[in-house]
Amino acid sequence: MKIIGIIPARYDSTRFPGKPLIDIDGMTMIERVYKQVKKCESLHEIIVATDDQRIAEHVNKFGGKVIMTSKAHQSGTDRCAEVISKITGYDVAINIQGDEPYINPNQIDQLAALFQDSTIDIGTLVKRINQESELFNENIPKVVFNVNSIALYFSRHPIPFQRGIEQNKWLKNHTYFKHIGIYGYRIKTLNEITNLPVSSFEQSEGLEQLRWLQNGYTIKLAETNLETIAVDRPEDLEAIKKVYFNK
Repeated sequence: MKIIGIIPARYDSTRFPGKPLIDIDGMTMIERVYKQVKKCESLHEIIVATDDQRIAEHVNKFGGKVIMTSKAHQSGTDRCAEVISKITGYDVAINIQGDEPYINPNQIDQLAALFQDSTIDIGTLVKRINQESELFNENIPKVVFNVNSIALYFSRHPIPFQRGIEQNKWLKNHTYFKHIGIYGYRIKTLNEITNLPVSSFEQSEGLEQLRWLQNGYTIKLAETNLETIAVDRPEDLEAIKKVYFNK
């Protein structure tokens, strides 16, 4: 089984334009992500998928591999699908977040391991929620799943709702999980899901994985206890400095 890791990286982020090229203690974010991913044992190839020539030139400069993709893509999944349309020979694609400069390679290998089961078409990771600030943060998607670790639903709202119990006691009465936004797809499945129209669940929650669930695809989950910091806004850099550089 051959697995390719794809790192979508676009320049025109609404909240943080140009963030793949921001400097983090002497190295750009995209280079830091690439070097972390290079540590993975499960990947046979790593590609940065971008729509910006500045990012492409920078990736080439530090020795990475890059494929130019359309500016019209609405998601990293769509960008990954374009990469797969331009190269062949892979069975599984891992969609790796381009804004997590210290992503742990073990998480990627853990996700890749799900595909040793030939029945798995889509995989992703979850992590247990331990803080109320995460549970009630609409920017952190939550997920519920069955006894076989197959996703039932993702939501920005805490699920399940606990009837008759005060919200400050929810974490004591139930184990909640948040979604870690890294995906793996079999190549056939990736081509199929990017041709699906936006679903009503997706439109309501703003979560693309709901489109796949609503169209009958199964999503296998693996639990991780590792935490990574995503850089969504300039202020997130302060958290990176405190955790990794003691600044």
